[in-house]
Amino acid sequence: MSGSLFIVAAPSGAGKTSLVNALVAKHPSIRLSVSHTTRPARAGEVDGQDYFFINQEQFAQMRDAGAFLESATVFDNFYGTSSEAVMAQLKQGYDVILEIDWQGAAQVRRNYPDSISIFILPPSKLALEQRLRGRGQDDEETIARRMRDAEAEMSHYIEFDYLIVNDDFDQALGNLAAVIKAKRHSLTVQKQVHQQLLTELLA
Repeated sequence: MSGSLFIVAAPSGAGKTSLVNALVAKHPSIRLSVSHTTRPARAGEVDGQDYFFINQEQFAQMRDAGAFLESATVFDNFYGTSSEAVMAQLKQGYDVILEIDWQGAAQVRRNYPDSISIFILPPSKLALEQRLRGRGQDDEETIARRMRDAEAEMSHYIEFDYLIVNDDFDQALGNLAAVIKAKRHSLTVQKQVHQQLLTELLA
């Protein structure tokens, strides 16, 4: 049985990375797709684990060869998801999560219509700004830019299948897990899982 493809998007600082990492840690049947990016690695990030860090020439070659399920430009850097890697994991029966922005999500929906998309919102603009400052990674100009971009990003929530507000982390994590569980119990998936039982019951 093939796995399902999930898209999780959010403005920077909404907490999607923490939520996705916590979800994957609890559920070994869920895999997080590792994206390629041209941005420099941040402190503590590991190549091949957090991202595949490549230069712009390498990225352009992959993009021109049609190797990406989606690709986008975010904060002057390129990001892309390897189509081959994602499809291989789905065929192995794993559910795969793409942690990407709204631009990439739109491309994935076009290229893989069966994907399920989830948008994460902060509980307020103030909370979002506090989280960005709490990282201690950006200067004032960058924070101001991220806040402006966040407003534009959040306007795209309407394009997604599910909406989760990350106010209480544990509750948001539970809601995210519930979406995954609901998909696993959809008719399409369960018909595959219980094909023999259904045949016997209806014989």
